[in-house]
Amino acid sequence: MRGVFVDANGSLADIFERQNKAGDPPVRVNRDADIKAEQMPGLLDGAEIVIIDHTPLPTDVARRCTGLKHVVFLGTGARSYMNPEELGELGIEVHLIKGYGDTAVAECTIALMWAAARGIAQMDREMRAGNWLREDGMQLTGKTLGLIGFGGIAAEVARIALGSGMKVMAWNRSPKNFAGVEFVALEKLLAESDVVSLHLLLNDETRGLVTAKHIAAMKPGVILVNTARAAMVDEAAMIAALKSGHIRHAGLDVFNTEPLPADHPLTKLPNVTLSAHSAFRTPEASENLIAAAWQHCRRIAKA
Repeated sequence: MRGVFVDANGSLADIFERQNKAGDPPVRVNRDADIKAEQMPGLLDGAEIVIIDHTPLPTDVARRCTGLKHVVFLGTGARSYMNPEELGELGIEVHLIKGYGDTAVAECTIALMWAAARGIAQMDREMRAGNWLREDGMQLTGKTLGLIGFGGIAAEVARIALGSGMKVMAWNRSPKNFAGVEFVALEKLLAESDVVSLHLLLNDETRGLVTAKHIAAMKPGVILVNTARAAMVDEAAMIAALKSGHIRHAGLDVFNTEPLPADHPLTKLPNVTLSAHSAFRTPEASENLIAAAWQHCRRIAKA
């Protein structure tokens, strides 16, 4: 059984090759992170396993990947790049990797929250332009952080936020318990949170979950942080709320179009802090990610 890591950037390729052990299934590493979906059939050349970091795999392209039986997706957000159900009908199983970057994403969430609260990015931009911008920030100690979704990442966010003196409440689709966190209805969370942060997987149930009505129900002057998936939020309603000031500031690591176009409305708003879908990018998380990918390959080869 053969595999191909089709879109490895330099650092992931190095880690992948270093973690290769004797007896592992043969996996060829393609050190070109900018391939197009249409190149996939030729790059796989009949391989049964494909490891994908960020390249889309449309169903019509997968149909032309002769021999392909397994997709090892480096993360949890495969639905942003492919349709797992349609691939399943073709006999292709999609394998996800969870938990590898919980701490990394949580720390980025906290960083975006603090940057938003104090206007760090805006002051930086203004000072580089020769302007001495000084505005009051939001003191977060004693404020309420509302977490929409409560998996491993949210648990790490809660741990850090509780340690910094914040109150934490959460809404989850299934019952959860976590020391110090109050689990509440979504309506209560939206109405009472000074900061709202998203931590759900994207699927048919969560796509478009945060509607214009939900945004309007948020506390005036709220900070919104999204390190999950952009498609869960009504982007037009969010932008309107940012322009009106109903949302004080948004810290965003994920976008409907990536890379984010330079002329996108979000790039024109002063009360938005942007990061390039990089919340998970730390050496520690990358090591965990690739180790899990190898575990998938080894298990598949032995099946």
